[in-house]
Amino acid sequence: MFRKAKATIANSSAIRAFALAAGLVAATLLAMPPVAFGASRIKDIAEFEGVRDNLLVGYGLVVGLSGTGDDLTNAPFTKESLVAMLERLGVNIREQGGTIATVKPKNVAAVMVTATLPAFARQGTRIDIQVAAMGDAKSLMGGTLLVTPLVGADGEIYAVAQGPLAGTGITASGGGAGGGGTTSVTKGVPTAGKVSNGAIVERELPFEMAHLESVKLSLRNPDFTTANRTAQAVNAFLGGAVARPIDPSTVQITVPGDYRGNVVGLLTDIEQLKVEPDQIAKIVIDEANGTIVMGENVRISTVAVAQGQLTIRITETPQVSQPSPFSATGDTTVVDRTDIEVDDGQGKKLTVVPHGVTLQELVNGLNNLGIGPRDLISILQAIKASGAIQADIEVM
Repeated sequence: MFRKAKATIANSSAIRAFALAAGLVAATLLAMPPVAFGASRIKDIAEFEGVRDNLLVGYGLVVGLSGTGDDLTNAPFTKESLVAMLERLGVNIREQGGTIATVKPKNVAAVMVTATLPAFARQGTRIDIQVAAMGDAKSLMGGTLLVTPLVGADGEIYAVAQGPLAGTGITASGGGAGGGGTTSVTKGVPTAGKVSNGAIVERELPFEMAHLESVKLSLRNPDFTTANRTAQAVNAFLGGAVARPIDPSTVQITVPGDYRGNVVGLLTDIEQLKVEPDQIAKIVIDEANGTIVMGENVRISTVAVAQGQLTIRITETPQVSQPSPFSATGDTTVVDRTDIEVDDGQGKKLTVVPHGVTLQELVNGLNNLGIGPRDLISILQAIKASGAIQADIEVM
């Protein structure tokens, strides 16, 4: 009897412990913000303020071209740069009186060099560079870029570039048949090239993250709802009100005590959190090629749509009339045959688009009219002008 009562007490304690654990799990799940099926990582929708690239640019010379360089008569800046480079190397090509000697090399081209300096790039690391011709050079294929300083927006030198170019295009030509001209084929852009790891970083950008007391998240697509959801996800993960949205594009996060001196660890944990982005209803139209992109939140009020126009099609089918065989009279002549068709749009229908339709219903309703993308652009703009469409239309 005593053993049975003892077992009953033990079972009751286990049940109470299980119920308490289940209640804690349920409370934790309710406290966490809901994660939708289409949620994205914070890493994919936002950037950390201060962690950014910087653009570099420089001017240099490419040598070793196979007669496809600049014409120094048409590109005087190339000639001046060539003379200045030779004088720095101790080569004097000036005649008596200081005038520059006549030089007409065809294997030199003036180029602009561009590069992107990554965040936290350390001194001595290498980065890729892009090279593009400035003058009338026909091709940079096979050329070598000479030492070129790369400067930032502040005018300071942050990297130095040099190296052989890898061309992005080719040009081939040959004499035309019978001397009637030349035939040429161009693939890609022969006046541009790239040098992988072609620049060495000489100056670092001063930015220290370890001892920051607060960090800011910058949303790539600013939105009030997305910013608020991001702050809620961070607060639920860290267990306190450490994140708050400042504006539609910025969320400020105060570094908790557990992460002091380990901001990199904090950002690593935060960027993996899932948030469902929210965007306004928008229709993007590219009239140049007839492309239409509509968001899922586009809604239409009740509106009637009709599309039709008068079309006149004239077809000429001339026929040849010949006399009978072995006939002594009659001539072969051409007889005109003209066919005229008039389409006044009577086969078109008036379609009623009901209130609050979805994107799929809108597309299906407009497709019932048998119209193409070009006409659809005009219809969407007309619906927007009537005030029946709840979306922003952006024309590219």
